[in-house]
Amino acid sequence: MKDRGASRTEAVMDAIRSRIAGRALSSGDRLPSIRSFAAAMRVSPSTVVEAYDRLAAEGLIRARRGSGFYVASSALPPLTLGEEGGGRIPEVDPFWVSRQSLDADPDAAKPGCGWLPPSWMPEAALRRALRNLARGESSLLTDYGGTRGAVALRRLLLARLVDEGLQVSGENLMLTGSGTEAIDLICRYVLRPGDTVLVDDPCYFNFRALLRAHQVRVVSVPYTPSGPDVELFEAVLAQEGPRLYITNSALHNPTGATLSPQTAHRVLVAAAAHDVTIVEDDIFADFEPEPSVRLAALDGLNRVVRIGSFSKTLSASMRCGYIAGAMEHIETLVDLQVATRFGGPSPMVTEVIADVLSAGNYRKHVEELRRRLTGARRAVGDRLRAMGIEPWLMPRGGFYLWCRLPEGCDSTAMARAALAEGLVLAPGNVFSVSESASPFLRINVAQCADERIWGIMQRSLNACSQSEPGAAVPGR
Repeated sequence: MKDRGASRTEAVMDAIRSRIAGRALSSGDRLPSIRSFAAAMRVSPSTVVEAYDRLAAEGLIRARRGSGFYVASSALPPLTLGEEGGGRIPEVDPFWVSRQSLDADPDAAKPGCGWLPPSWMPEAALRRALRNLARGESSLLTDYGGTRGAVALRRLLLARLVDEGLQVSGENLMLTGSGTEAIDLICRYVLRPGDTVLVDDPCYFNFRALLRAHQVRVVSVPYTPSGPDVELFEAVLAQEGPRLYITNSALHNPTGATLSPQTAHRVLVAAAAHDVTIVEDDIFADFEPEPSVRLAALDGLNRVVRIGSFSKTLSASMRCGYIAGAMEHIETLVDLQVATRFGGPSPMVTEVIADVLSAGNYRKHVEELRRRLTGARRAVGDRLRAMGIEPWLMPRGGFYLWCRLPEGCDSTAMARAALAEGLVLAPGNVFSVSESASPFLRINVAQCADERIWGIMQRSLNACSQSEPGAAVPGR
C-alpha cells in the first residue's frame, strides 16, 4: 500500500498533469506558487515541492531560479484541427461554413446563417444603453471584468432562472465572454484529449468545430421531434462511455424540435446511470411562446450545466454568455476563465446588456420577434413547399426550418451552386456527425426577405440533382 505522503504527492502531480492536458496551462505558463497551490490542494508546501521536482524530472515542467516553475515547451503537442476522418469536402466542414457566413458581404443574402437581420434587433435600446454607458463610471470603460462577471447582469439572470423553478444563488452562476466560450470552458474542465463526447445528429455545427479543437472523439445519437432517440441514447452511453452530452433543449438547432418531458426524464436517468455530464445550451429560450421542459430545472443543476447568451435576441456584437451549474463546478470554471482571459466579459458589454434587459421594452421586443417569426416561418414554409422542399416539422418558435429536399437532390451540391451566385446556404451534413443528412438543408426564415434568394435557390435546386438519392437522416 502506498504511504499517505506519496499519495498526496501523486495527487498534486495529477492535478498539474490534468491542467496541462486540458490546456488550462499551456507551454511557457507559470505554475501556481508552491504556497498557494499547497493551500488549494490542502497539502503541505513540502508535498508541492516534491511534486514539482518530480514533474521537472519527467520533463513536463522546468524550474527557473528565483522565478518559479513553468510548463515545458515540449509538454503539449501543437494544437491541430484535423479533419474528422479526412477527405472532407469544404461545404460540409463546420469551419468552412462558419467562415462563409461570417465573412460574407453585409448586404449578401444569408439564409444559411445563424442570426437575425440587423433591422430585427433592438437598435434604439442598444444606442440608448451605449449613451448611458458613456455617462457612467469611468471604470466601466477602462477596467477588467470581475471573475464572475457584472453583478447587475447576474442578478437579472438569477431572477430568470428562479422563475424557471431552479433553486440557485449567486454561487451557481458566472458570466463568460460568449456562449461558445462557455462551452469551451466546460470542455477544458471536463475533457482530456481522446475522451468521447456525445452530440445530437443533427446538431449545431459549431459544437463539432469546437470539439475538434479539443481533440476528442465525437459520437452522435439521432434526434427526433421529441428529443434524442432515447433507446439509442441509452445504448450509446453504455457502449461508448462519453464524458459529456451537449444539446439544445428548447427549439433544437437545427431541427426546431422541442424536448418532451418523457424523453427528458429518460435522458437524465441514463446520464446518472453512466456518470455523464450534460451541457444544455439554452440560447433560444426567449423565442419560445411558452416555456418547455428544461433538463437543468428537472435535474437541479446536479449533473446538468446550463449555458446561454444574448447574441440571438440582442446583439451578436455584444458578446457575453453565462454558465449556471453546481457551486463546485463554477468555482473551478471561474479559475479557468481567469487563466484563459484574466476575468469575465467586458464591463462595457455587460453594462449595455443589463441596461437593455432591465428596460421595460425588452419584453415587447421579444414578443415582436416571436410575432414576426411566426409569420416568417409560415410564409417561407409555403414558398419552400412550392419548390418541393418540405419542412421536417413546423417549430413552435425560433427562426430555423430543417427542410428535406426533393428526392435525388443533395444539399451540399445545392449549397455549392448557390454560393457561385453569392448565396450562403447551410447544407445538412455540416450538422451531422454521421453525414446522413445530405437531403436536408437548414433555412433561416428571418434572412429570406430578399426576393433574389428564391430565384437562386430554384436554380441551385435544379443543379443539385444526383444519381443516388441521399440517405435518410436519423430520427426521421
